[in-house]
Amino acid sequence: MARNEEKAQSMLNRFITMKSEEKKKPKERRPFLASECRDLSDADKWRQQIMREIGRKVAEIQNEGLGEHRLRDLNDEINKLIREKVHWEKRIVELGGKNFSKYSAKMTDLDGNIVDVPNPSGRGPGYRYFGAAKKLPGVKELFEKPPELRKRRSRYDIYKRIDASYYGYRDDEDGVLEKVERGAEERMRAESVAEWVRLEEIKKEARKMVKSGDVANVGRGVEGEGGVAGILFEEEEDVVMEERREREREIEEEKEKEFVVHVPLPDEKEIEKMVLEKKKRELLSKYASEELLEEEREAKAMLNIHR
Repeated sequence: MARNEEKAQSMLNRFITMKSEEKKKPKERRPFLASECRDLSDADKWRQQIMREIGRKVAEIQNEGLGEHRLRDLNDEINKLIREKVHWEKRIVELGGKNFSKYSAKMTDLDGNIVDVPNPSGRGPGYRYFGAAKKLPGVKELFEKPPELRKRRSRYDIYKRIDASYYGYRDDEDGVLEKVERGAEERMRAESVAEWVRLEEIKKEARKMVKSGDVANVGRGVEGEGGVAGILFEEEEDVVMEERREREREIEEEKEKEFVVHVPLPDEKEIEKMVLEKKKRELLSKYASEELLEEEREAKAMLNIHR
């Protein structure tokens, strides 16, 4: 039997191959401008072709061993195809087709977060980096977030957040402190009431003993701090202190009533004398002015001056 290569070189096989190639249509080339396309199906076909080329090049650019220059060239080619794809998508919309730009992918960093990276090469804001191109020198820094500078707070910023809760004025609003203090308050109130009742009983007993003249019984409580003698002594001290306060209050009122005059004030006789002297001076000055006017008239009459 003849080999496959020999069969392919036979006259019949070459004739069949030539006929099949003649039947084929000439290979179509994608238009350079998307505006030259007038058919929606053709525009969608060329867009699909561009998408396949982008996918193939994106898969190729994932290889970090291609070298820096090859990675940069691949990245440029991918961006060029993306721009061409955008033109075809706009043309599809113009021809009444689907708007594919709504579902376009966003630029992501190494962690997959969507970022807006400025283009340092001046190629426009739509320039993107893919695969291993993101780790190239000068590109990796674009995806790194700058460290947050901790701004020192000013005195105004510190006091701006201070409110009533900072000073403890709202501690009672949550109800926790009220629950804690309720038990202590009831206990202290009961102790105070019991102490007051005990002192009132001792005072009553002491007054009865003083009225009956039973001095010996009164003296029994000297040893105890809360005894009858101690209560009486406390009452005497209270009376003494009250009298002393009243005496001091009276002295202060007397001092306030006293009015110290540092300038000697005239009495009624001196005032009358001063008024009389003032009137005399006024009369004398009046008479003196009248005499001067009279003398002036006489002098004018003597000199025969009429004015």
